[in-house]
Amino acid sequence: MAEAALALAIALPLLASVLSLPLGRRAPHLLWPVVPGALAIAAVIAERVRNDGEVLHLLGGWPAPLGIVLRADGLAAAFLGLGAVVASGTGLFAVRYFAADEGSRRSFSFWPLFFGIWAAANGTFVGRDTFNLYVALELLTICAVAMVALEGRTANVAAGMRYLLYALLASLSYLIGVALLYGAYGTLDMAQLAAKVRPTPASHAAAAMVSVGLFAKTALFPFHAWLPPAHGGAPAPASALLSAIVVKASFYVLLRLWFDVMPPLATPQVTMLFGLLGTMAVLAGSLLALRQEELKQVVAYSTVAQTGYLFLVFPLAGAANEVQPWAASAWTGAVFQGLSHGLAKAAMFLAAGALILSAGSGRIDALAGLGRAAPVASFAFGLSAVSLMGLPPSGGFLAKYLMLTASLAGGRWWWGLVLVAGGLLTAAYFFRPLSRLMMERDEAAPAARRVHWSLEWIPLVLALCAVGLGLASIEPFRLAQVGSPVAAETGLQ
Repeated sequence: MAEAALALAIALPLLASVLSLPLGRRAPHLLWPVVPGALAIAAVIAERVRNDGEVLHLLGGWPAPLGIVLRADGLAAAFLGLGAVVASGTGLFAVRYFAADEGSRRSFSFWPLFFGIWAAANGTFVGRDTFNLYVALELLTICAVAMVALEGRTANVAAGMRYLLYALLASLSYLIGVALLYGAYGTLDMAQLAAKVRPTPASHAAAAMVSVGLFAKTALFPFHAWLPPAHGGAPAPASALLSAIVVKASFYVLLRLWFDVMPPLATPQVTMLFGLLGTMAVLAGSLLALRQEELKQVVAYSTVAQTGYLFLVFPLAGAANEVQPWAASAWTGAVFQGLSHGLAKAAMFLAAGALILSAGSGRIDALAGLGRAAPVASFAFGLSAVSLMGLPPSGGFLAKYLMLTASLAGGRWWWGLVLVAGGLLTAAYFFRPLSRLMMERDEAAPAARRVHWSLEWIPLVLALCAVGLGLASIEPFRLAQVGSPVAAETGLQ
């Protein structure tokens, strides 16, 4: 059953994307079968992986390299679960968010793109073929670009075109890298490549091209310029998907390639470079967030900064064939960082959308008094910030704690300083919007509007999931070790 569930994880939202076109304004009704179905599929896969290890499914019964192989281990199961929870919450939020202009162009166009992103992300998480991963990433990018330009205003179209330009160049770079790998080793299957890859000039060139392409898709500094404008005018549900799922899918592929396929190429110089880029992202993203006047721009630059933490796994966990005792802690911390950030950032963008609707403006100065007018959304925003800062008992705290202990255990204290400095900077740039929420509203300002209860409570549920990840961490921790390239060599698997 779990084998078939791998295919269903892609087929269910993909079918919904196709059906949403003829259904038109009734497309949101597709959520009622898709949401419970997707959550059940993710749960079945996670339970099977936890009990029996890696799950494989051969589409059409053909083995690699002739056939398409779907694969789920602990990392894939965890990110499938993240995608199911975030997409379910975002979809339910979008029903009410677009209710005011039901039947409009943006409401009609949102649902095929929404389900398309969900299907493409799941295809990325269970893919085991570098070319099929390219196809999934392309579908993900096309849907995301269209969603950014959904409002149709000049600024949105310009942001979408900038995103498209970055994405096309990134895809070309990735595809050239894949072609070099195929030319050198005659296969695209990741398991077969892992047994063949050697540190040759062609391999290094392929690794560089693939990595640069995925850096741009992940919005890693200095390839981040497309991300903040994309968030600026995009609908709140689109921003939530972009930050929580689209960016994570690209990083997921990067993690897979370097730890599963190309560990012989992960020299200390390469892992140090990745760590330095992550450090630059943490610092630059945080400093840019401090300068923003728009709420969504603060949250967008926060994504740039928080993504930087993920890249610290490379110098801390190192190459899989030279694993150190602290590597499993760093690996698990990176997994928890991806999960907790996805949940918290989706909650924060949705809460920001509710607050902007209530205030009638996206400026931070307009947030005064919303702590009373939209108390649940304000609390959800604050709770998400707690996880992003890395405060206990949140999932963000556990992620940063695991990575910090790995840096200290390995004598690499400078990466620990990056984690601590990033947490302090996160507190600094979220202080201003949080403090404005608690202030009294100016009498001269327009009265804040009440928003529908679902626009406040759905972000709160996602924020509670981000915090709950730290409280109920045992099972996710065990799941993250299944198939981990470092856990088996450190006695955790």
